[in-house]
Amino acid sequence: MSYATLVLGESGSGKTCSLRNFDPAKCLLIQPLRKPLPFRNNGWKEKTLENPNGNVYVTSNPSYILTAMRRTHADIIIVDDWQYILANQFMARRNEKSFDKFTDIGGVGFDVAKTASELDENKRVYVLAHTQTDEFGRVRIKTLGKLLDDKIVVEGMFTTVLRTHVENGNYLFSTQNSGSDTVKSPMGMFNETLIENDLAAVDRTICEFYGLESSPSHTSLTNNRMVENATY
Repeated sequence: MSYATLVLGESGSGKTCSLRNFDPAKCLLIQPLRKPLPFRNNGWKEKTLENPNGNVYVTSNPSYILTAMRRTHADIIIVDDWQYILANQFMARRNEKSFDKFTDIGGVGFDVAKTASELDENKRVYVLAHTQTDEFGRVRIKTLGKLLDDKIVVEGMFTTVLRTHVENGNYLFSTQNSGSDTVKSPMGMFNETLIENDLAAVDRTICEFYGLESSPSHTSLTNNRMVENATY
């Protein structure tokens, strides 16, 4: 059983920037949409045919994403971000008239969230996602269509849900439910309601809380041919 954390926030509120202090050698960053990292990123290199040992894997193919999550030797897996897995599927099928595509796309989102907690016991998975506010003022994960909204509480698939919080120019994470959002964390994991926007520090806290030990740094996948075929 792996340890899955959902990180919610609006665009520009610090989700991706929170990766800045991770050791890239221990990570696999999955990007459904290729984009430069918003910080000095020495050590973060895209996995390509020319650089098969890279630790940034760019693909929006759900099958490749799930396989990469299951096969990587990296201790830390980051999916940045969940919405674009769904959005890319929708745009690829936007001319289809059937509503079956929404069922398929909803299933993709469910599969990624489910897989995040089904990996080896030392793994930590951080799924970054955007937020939406419903008619009652409740802030929750942004989805695509009503299948996930009506049938599944996506946040319920994660033990820890953090939300970005920007206050007086300071970028933070909220760790406890405000009464109008879906933030949650295990009792006693965090001492403060607001903590620094730093997923490396969050990862250390999770490891200490659950008594986890990291395996040797190694970001290769066990099936490199799969990744070569999947790299866009």
